[in-house]
Order: sequence, then C-alpha cells, then structure tokens
Amino acid sequence: MRTLPAVTGHDEFDALVVRTDYQDDASWQAVVAELAKPWGDRHYEPCVHFVDDPAWADATADEAVAAVCSDENLSVVFLADRTTMQSAHHALLAVTTIRREDCEDDEDYDLTTEYGREFRTLPVGVHDIHANLSIANMGFEEYAAAAHDDPEGLYRSF
Repeated sequence: MRTLPAVTGHDEFDALVVRTDYQDDASWQAVVAELAKPWGDRHYEPCVHFVDDPAWADATADEAVAAVCSDENLSVVFLADRTTMQSAHHALLAVTTIRREDCEDDEDYDLTTEYGREFRTLPVGVHDIHANLSIANMGFEEYAAAAHDDPEGLYRSF
C-alpha cells in the first residue's frame, strides 16, 4: 500500500472529499458544483474540504483511510473516483474511517459495518452524512443501510 500526502487545512466541520480520478475535469467540476449548493431543508451553507492532488490518483478506499486515520474527528471520507466521474448522478464513495481497533469489541465493529465499510451517496447526501456523523446523531450503519435498501444502492437523503 502506498503512502499518500497528508491532508492539511481540513476543518472538523468540513466534509472531506478526495478526488482519485483525473480523467475528466468537466465531471470533477460538476461534482464540485453539486457539493457547493446549499443543502437541507434550511438551505445550510456547504462546508467541504476538497483534496484535488494528482498524488491521490487511483487511491483505494483503504489507502485513503490510512492517510486520514490520524484525524480522530473524521468518521467518513468521500472519494470522487472513476465511478463518480462516469455516472450521470456523480455518486461519491462514502468510506468509514472507523477501524476494528477503534471499537470497543468485534460486535461493535460488526454492527457499524453490517452493510460494509463503504456505500455510494449522491452529492446532496454528503453534507447530511458528514454533519450527522460529526455530532453522533446517526451512525454510519444507518446511512449504509439506506443505500443498501435503495434499488440502485445509493444514499439519496432521508
């Protein structure tokens, strides 16, 4: 597994979105534009920290988690990968940063990852996921379950 550059300047209130595909700049700009829109029923201002560094090209979910795991305030990282760029809805890959050693026991980890360590979310869902995980209002498994239950395997919004 390769070592990726450290993420600097990330505020704990910012959703972390990492670009890992560099084949289509127009698609990336579309993702950025979607994430810049106000969100929620109160039209909250989006808070996003973008990592747009070719050193992250083709990074895997495991590599991304290893690179950001020292940030104890971060419970999810969003990857703009090839699938994101090629799909019409630009669904990002949401990956939990929680590792087995972060949990009290195996049962706790198994509950958190019941539907896997990752799922796809539409850009509109990024802010909701990040905000609720940051304040421990909801758990990763609840969002993963919603994506699991969706016919296309996407978290859309509650």
